[in-house]
Amino acid sequence: MAVSIRLQRFGAKKRPFYRMVAADSRAKRDGRFLEQLGTYDPMSNPPAIRFNTERLEYWLSVGAQPTDTAASLIRRHRRTTPAVDQAAQA
Repeated sequence: MAVSIRLQRFGAKKRPFYRMVAADSRAKRDGRFLEQLGTYDPMSNPPAIRFNTERLEYWLSVGAQPTDTAASLIRRHRRTTPAVDQAAQA
């Protein structure tokens, strides 16, 4: 089974809202998924990107392939989110 990280479209006509999910690559775009990893709201100003970073990193580490759009959002999220120091959490 090939796992992909991709967006599921929600929201009304002309008001898109997306969930980022880990899904079997054979599943439909808005169909069955393995786990919800975050959300993306392009209509807010600035666009809101929220991820469960720990679970996202897990899926990437086990070989899940992000789509081009998902990879772009992940890069943008990593650029804007400050890195959390592991020592500060302990």
